[in-house]
Amino acid sequence: MPWSERLRAEGTSTAKCGCISQGSQMDPKPPTRKGLDFCSLRYGLALIMHFSNFTMITQRVSLSIAIIAMVNSTEQQSLLNASTEGPLAHTLNHPSSSIKEFNRGASVYKWSPETQGIIFSSISYGIILTLIPSGYLAGIFGAKQMLGAGLLISSLLTLFTPLAADFGVTLVIVVRTVQGMAQGMAWTGQFTIWAKWAPPLERSKLTSIAGSGAAFGSFIILSVGGLICQALGWPFIFYIFGSIGCICCLLWFTVIYDDPVHHPCISVREKEHIVSSLAQQSSSPRRSVPIKAMVRCLPLWAIFMGFFSHFWLCTIIITYLPTYINSVLHVNIKESGVLSSLPFIAASSCTILGGQLADFLLSRNLLRLITVRKLFSSLGLLLPSLCAVALPFVTSSYITTIILLILIPGTSNLCDSGFIINTLDVAPRYASFLMGISRGFGLIAGIISSTATGFLISQDSVSGWRNVFLLSAAVNMFGLIFYLMFGKVEIQKWAKERTLTRL
Repeated sequence: MPWSERLRAEGTSTAKCGCISQGSQMDPKPPTRKGLDFCSLRYGLALIMHFSNFTMITQRVSLSIAIIAMVNSTEQQSLLNASTEGPLAHTLNHPSSSIKEFNRGASVYKWSPETQGIIFSSISYGIILTLIPSGYLAGIFGAKQMLGAGLLISSLLTLFTPLAADFGVTLVIVVRTVQGMAQGMAWTGQFTIWAKWAPPLERSKLTSIAGSGAAFGSFIILSVGGLICQALGWPFIFYIFGSIGCICCLLWFTVIYDDPVHHPCISVREKEHIVSSLAQQSSSPRRSVPIKAMVRCLPLWAIFMGFFSHFWLCTIIITYLPTYINSVLHVNIKESGVLSSLPFIAASSCTILGGQLADFLLSRNLLRLITVRKLFSSLGLLLPSLCAVALPFVTSSYITTIILLILIPGTSNLCDSGFIINTLDVAPRYASFLMGISRGFGLIAGIISSTATGFLISQDSVSGWRNVFLLSAAVNMFGLIFYLMFGKVEIQKWAKERTLTRL
């Protein structure tokens, strides 16, 4: 096997360390490296982080699917029977006796739409509470512990959710809020790890592999979540994905280390390659953050505006896609669930392919780093805007509408090789802290856009959707122009200083 031959050639053993081993041959000069070696330890880390992001997004979305059965299982069952055909309808109408007994035991709750809205939003508020402090603390105490703890807490709370629902809606809101805080810890801690593990010419590839787990998780949970609820009962959607999260935690604490220098399983060749490629990057310990310098830094504001624009449209698609498909295309629930999941597999694929292409252009010296960042930012903001603007005018064509809905999140994720990882370029020492602020801007944009969308479509469906997409395109263009004007890739002076300004 090529894998085992490479491992023997490097003189490393996974059996001794109980973790993934590096088995690649690296050229000491990154610009002249040819080919990729996905057997290296850093790519194993990217895959585990992909699995972690997959787990967190499925845990976050699980309640959105399960709540349909939780609040009104009888009406939902009849609706499903009326809107499905063939074997699936037969399964729903004639389930086995054991499944019937289980479904009778699954509780149903009288939660009003307003209460459901509070439950859904509670996890977002939890994420906002921890984005900035967790990013700062991860840089001090280590991202491994912060991210691993966040993932473990989120997984345990997912397992606890069915029991919490029996105790009352207040406990569910508390659980979701704490779960959001735990996920906020996990999301931002990732960039502290990549600041020490990702060579500059591989940052787009590694972060895109890790980040695509969220899009792939959205695709899986939308595809199978409803089936799990129908076949086993709604509590099992929490039990299954909570258990998967616990397994992921075991992998995380076993394999992941904060930096390659202290990893017991990394080969000397890979360690030297990573360390030498990051030699110009300051790694002195920090206990304070140069807030004033950051506030005055236009390249940072360019990143923040990019996040704001990107999350504006993405939140609308994630939140209102099933509603749009149902109201505009008039499809049944079965088809709506499948169609709603398709854009996310496109987003996952585009994230990985975009990262590969970006680093290919850099490694072959075809484009400069600043050109690559601005090119992919432009594609990730301009292309989905064009698709969004075109949507209201092609509603008569079922196929064209579906294609555009798939292209919007797919092309939007090209930003992952643009401003999304730009903090690793301009301030690698503060990458997690700045990522927390960036995601904070994104979450604020999501709250505003989802509220504005609900208001616009409540006035008039046809003109409302048109205004929603036109407004989204305008916001994207604002973010793109701002980033093209002020975006930079050079490490900022305040990010290199060893004597730091106190808060």
